[in-house]
Amino acid sequence: MLPAPAPPRPRQDFRMQAEHTRAIVAICLMAAFADQHKDDREREHIRRVAESLTANSGVDLMQVYQDVLLGRFSLEAAAAALDSPEMRHLAFEFAVGVCDADGVHDARETAFLDRLRTALGLARAEADAFTAEADRLAELPLDVAQPPASVTTPAATGTLDGLRPSTMSDAELDRTILNASILNGALELLPQSLASMAIIPLQTRLVYRIGKSYGYELDRGHIKDFLATVGVGLTSQYVEQFGRKLVGGLLGKMLGKAGRTIGSVATGSAFSFASTYALGQVARRYYAGGRTLSGDALKSSFSGLVGEARELQQRYAPQIEERARTLDVGKLMNELRV
Repeated sequence: MLPAPAPPRPRQDFRMQAEHTRAIVAICLMAAFADQHKDDREREHIRRVAESLTANSGVDLMQVYQDVLLGRFSLEAAAAALDSPEMRHLAFEFAVGVCDADGVHDARETAFLDRLRTALGLARAEADAFTAEADRLAELPLDVAQPPASVTTPAATGTLDGLRPSTMSDAELDRTILNASILNGALELLPQSLASMAIIPLQTRLVYRIGKSYGYELDRGHIKDFLATVGVGLTSQYVEQFGRKLVGGLLGKMLGKAGRTIGSVATGSAFSFASTYALGQVARRYYAGGRTLSGDALKSSFSGLVGEARELQQRYAPQIEERARTLDVGKLMNELRV
């Protein structure tokens, strides 16, 4: 006997869903500019993110970007547009992630998050508990043991004719970069906000480990500047990750009463895999060459490697999905702090 047909799904109010997306993106942008210290590179990264997301969102996110910058969209108005507990919690979590993108939030960002919590009507204890967990992620030590490997077969990148030797073999460097890329691609498939927040600390740790293998002791300030130079803005990357989740239908699932059981769309996973892989390979070339590559050369190299990594991601898509299925976010967070 054929199964009974599923009851017709209530017609979504797409206009209202667009307003929800607009409100959450606006809150993320307000969080991005809350510290008032974003340099021109980061502002340009964020502008490009808004422009790129507009094409697929059904919302003019460039207009939202302009409205936020010019003060035409208030925090209270954005919070009032979110009419379910799930969306209000999601907006707050995304804002915390954006504020913690370049380190634990400062006094201005703390004041912004407190104002946001009040506008969203969230309980202080619950909001503080999530913020504390995000802060612990942002403060992860750089020099610790790596997460368990997900792949043992290295990518075929060949041998670099670098000026400096590495304490890792070419195969070990390939494997380290590939494993980090697969893990970050898997994290992007998970629904938890904390999973997305782990991606940048893992990228930062990857650059640190590669630099150290070539004899450089790096601090967070150097790594942050290196990422910005190659074109990976810390804050803008979080805005893009969360924006992709929204554009990929996360709110639609919420409104359809499916709860938060959906992760990022496949393009988000590909983005995190590709950016991590390209970043690792550029760092490898940069430190192997004695840090002599110019900013333009770093950007050009990173851009080319992102394209190559997108093709490589398709090859490793099954491993990424399997990693996501078996990944325990809570356990991973504990491992990252060891």
